[in-house]
Amino acid sequence: MSSLLLSGGRVVDPANRIDETADVLVTDGRIAAVGPEAAAAANGTPEKIDCSGMVVCPGLIDMQVHLREPGHSDKESIASGTKAAAKGGFTSVICMPNTSPAIDSPGTAAFVKQKTDELAHINVFLTGAITRGLEGEQMAAIGSLKQAGVVAITDGGRCVQNNEIMRRAMEYAAMFGLPVLDHCEDYALVSDGMMHEGYWSAVLGLHGWPAEGEEMIVARNVLLAERTGCHVHCQNISAAGSVRLLREAKSRDIPISGEACAHHFVLTDAAIGGSEHFWGADGNGIHGYEGRSDLPAWPKYDTLFKVNPPLRSAVDREAILAGLMDGTLEVLASDHAPHCDYQKDVEFDYAPFGMTGLETSLALALMQLHASGRLSLSQLIEKYTSNPARILKLDKGTLSLGADADITVIDPDLEWTFDPQDTASKSVNSPFYGWPLKGRATMTICGGSVVWPE
Repeated sequence: MSSLLLSGGRVVDPANRIDETADVLVTDGRIAAVGPEAAAAANGTPEKIDCSGMVVCPGLIDMQVHLREPGHSDKESIASGTKAAAKGGFTSVICMPNTSPAIDSPGTAAFVKQKTDELAHINVFLTGAITRGLEGEQMAAIGSLKQAGVVAITDGGRCVQNNEIMRRAMEYAAMFGLPVLDHCEDYALVSDGMMHEGYWSAVLGLHGWPAEGEEMIVARNVLLAERTGCHVHCQNISAAGSVRLLREAKSRDIPISGEACAHHFVLTDAAIGGSEHFWGADGNGIHGYEGRSDLPAWPKYDTLFKVNPPLRSAVDREAILAGLMDGTLEVLASDHAPHCDYQKDVEFDYAPFGMTGLETSLALALMQLHASGRLSLSQLIEKYTSNPARILKLDKGTLSLGADADITVIDPDLEWTFDPQDTASKSVNSPFYGWPLKGRATMTICGGSVVWPE
């Protein structure tokens, strides 16, 4: 049996309420011991890794990743996407079903599962579609998808508009013990919106995307979750009203949860208007960046800032931060959405929505949430580990004895700059290139094997 001893690190395991300097012993791909007994329990001479000054935590889980394969491997592949995830500290990713063909049948699920088993560097868990072809018109075979191994159902970056279909899908999902992940977007309200409807959309002359376009669907999901008892997870929440609705629903024990992505609690819609406005002179910029002059300058209408849902106002960003602090938003995710560079190198109206995020999500969260004092390290790691594992019913996100040895080692003080030449992803559609960042995964261990660095 192979053994690995991680010694002297700060072990943070929210699932077991551990936050202390300790050793972790891995034997034959599983957690064998945590604490003073780890070194004594090692048989023979294990490979020893000095983790002094580092944080050792359960392997991070990303609940929303678009791997693009099959169908769009020019943007990302299973191999490149999971390598980027490993580099970002993630040992498990939840793959959205908006591939081509969509994962809306057991056959497609089995095919993609076979590909991930062959090509993935880390654990990949599949989601199945709510509706056939992600078209929102006919329910997919939810029971058969469950048998094929999906961990949740979702229409990925699309939203079921027909409330009756959504209700029936949630009833079926509840029968099979599957959570529903929903991208909250009312198409009629959003219409042809390109960015948040507000001051900057008016100044820039871009079609506005009102916050109500998200909040309306969140309210719908609250009502249906209460009606059906199905757990609904609202993805990439961006609007203050959505946080308010979720907070009220959770106070009544309705089975609903929400997640936030780094770009929504770091950026605002002012970024599309140019960096001189984004950072602001009022001290309300991004934590650690106020008053700095060494930051990248962006032109107006930069399509790298075009995401779905859109970057919103400073008021919305503060609401997202408040929701993360009080537990209303339980999960941190990247919404990694790679696109080819030529697709983004067009007029703002014609560019696709989305940015990559697997390699920057952790650093941005550490800076904006932990270094600012908003969240303890344990609270932050919980949103990447035990919380998503609980929602998805995964046997992951913990350093419990006998658990799979999925471990992330983090240097919270490491300063680095995100470089497009250094990314593991096939795509470079991130606005964070050139940013001075602090905090990074230095080692990613999946199933007892070091998958990053290679």
